[in-house]
Amino acid sequence: MRGLIQKSATLLALMAVVIVGAAAPPMPHQAPGTSLGAASCASSTCHGAVTPWNASNVLQNEYTTWGRLDPHSQAYNTLLNDASRRIAKNLGLQEPAHQAKICLDCHAHNPSAAQRGDRFQISDGVSCEACHGPSDRWIASHTVKGVSHSENLKRGLYPSSRPADQARLCLSCHFGDSSRFVTHRIMGAGHPRMSFEITTFAALTPAHYRVDRDYVERKGPYEPIRLWAIGQAIAAKTFLDTLADPKRNRDGLFPELVLFDCHACHRSMGEKRWVARHGLPPGVIRLNDSSLLMVRALTLTVDPQNSAAFDAAISALHRSVLAGGTATASTPAGRTEDLARSIAQSLDRLVLTLEKTNFDHATQRRMLMSLIEESRAADYSDYAGAEQAYMALLSLANGLARDGNLRVSEAMRASFQRMKELLSNEDRYQHSRFLTELASLRQAVSADQRSAK
Repeated sequence: MRGLIQKSATLLALMAVVIVGAAAPPMPHQAPGTSLGAASCASSTCHGAVTPWNASNVLQNEYTTWGRLDPHSQAYNTLLNDASRRIAKNLGLQEPAHQAKICLDCHAHNPSAAQRGDRFQISDGVSCEACHGPSDRWIASHTVKGVSHSENLKRGLYPSSRPADQARLCLSCHFGDSSRFVTHRIMGAGHPRMSFEITTFAALTPAHYRVDRDYVERKGPYEPIRLWAIGQAIAAKTFLDTLADPKRNRDGLFPELVLFDCHACHRSMGEKRWVARHGLPPGVIRLNDSSLLMVRALTLTVDPQNSAAFDAAISALHRSVLAGGTATASTPAGRTEDLARSIAQSLDRLVLTLEKTNFDHATQRRMLMSLIEESRAADYSDYAGAEQAYMALLSLANGLARDGNLRVSEAMRASFQRMKELLSNEDRYQHSRFLTELASLRQAVSADQRSAK
């Protein structure tokens, strides 16, 4: 095993190539320029129409959809409720939640005071410019015939249609980055557990665009499966970047506990449900590796020659955390931060691979089966891993069915429904029952595959 870990560290170092190309754009809340406010988009001849326009390349009712149906428009108002007031009090904040930067950074578009236009309102919440960037330099040109989408991107429009940039943006709030981060202290004060998968959340949020010929010509094809795959790689990299950052990976004497499996501690003392994974003993808390499990299924499908090295590196990372981040006989690769950094760099390469991968129906089926087969290694014993697996399996199955490459049988529907019910209460999650449902799903998918031949 030691030899395999050493080889994996060497291979990951070779995989961690320097990515040459355009740097990631700044996040909208950090971008230069002035935010003019959601009201600048609200005209009925702009994006504030009540119903879509048939004669327009865009719907024209995007602002109306956001204001009436999108939960992001209510993010600021959440800070006014009793739960938010209690969280602010528990954290010992000097100001109420709706005025505290630590809350506003994700519950609103919160640029500096100098970057707010006359019509800007913090109470708009996660508004247009929170996702599309400060608009003063592109708001005029984006309606001019002949000005391309790429030209508007150069003026500061955020490239939210690019899977990698979309994932970074969403995860910057739904997990956190170096500028804003939901810590264990914030959750301990009463904030809900962070749980996110980009395609599932996108499906639950009302679309304010339509993917037609004009959309594809300007922005490229919209591919939910590619978005899911790249989103998982970015989520895993975001997690590892945090683990590798000494400014964020600790909270005094303790490690930053938000990086670990919540349910290793938050469960009944009378409940005994420990399952061996990565050779770790009972009585220790494991990293929340749910996104890494999804990446493992991806590597098995699109980068199989490096899958063994990835597995060994993740096992070494778990053992390094247990050893206190120091080099030991079983983790010769060294400190936790170094291992996390090395694996995170390898994921940059994986993202490039995923951007070029042909996600045909055969590839999607292999991914679907890889995710199901993870159950045999007890990888979904933790609730967070099972939760991510369920969302991924549902996204893949829906994508295959939508393209006519999977017949969703009653057995599949029943299995997905039972998995959903199992995951509806995280405190009552039963690993053994989830495995039973995965076995049923495996049988149903295999039966469909046989009937398709």
